[in-house]
Amino acid sequence: MPSQDARTVIHAVVPTAAVGAVAAGISAAVAGGKGALGAAVATVVVILFMGIGLVVLLRIARSLPQLFQGMGLMLYTTQILLLFVFLATFKDTDLFHPKTFAITLVVATLAWIGAQARAHMKAKILYVEPEESKGEKPAKTGSSS
Repeated sequence: MPSQDARTVIHAVVPTAAVGAVAAGISAAVAGGKGALGAAVATVVVILFMGIGLVVLLRIARSLPQLFQGMGLMLYTTQILLLFVFLATFKDTDLFHPKTFAITLVVATLAWIGAQARAHMKAKILYVEPEESKGEKPAKTGSSS
């Protein structure tokens, strides 16, 4: 994975994990151990779903840029469907508190989206590849060797 892509993923994972930790603390205070576990599971689900989706989308953008928009729409639709399957599977579970899970899922997803948007705005990505003129010498790089 190129360093810019890894930086984008890390800049989205860290704030999401921090929001998840805060949500787990609040959930533990409100709903006990099952609340904290529900918040932790929701945070892991968001990081896995969104992280895998972002990595796949970044690879597609590099190799097949003409398919980027269509693949993005298909990827987000697939993520929502997988999330519905996950929710349907654990609908009647006693492993964790479902309300803290749901609230943390929404808050962590919003944190991921905000952090990812901020990372893309801060990234200095060229959208036009500069070409060298045939008659010009390459610019000096600053090194004397």
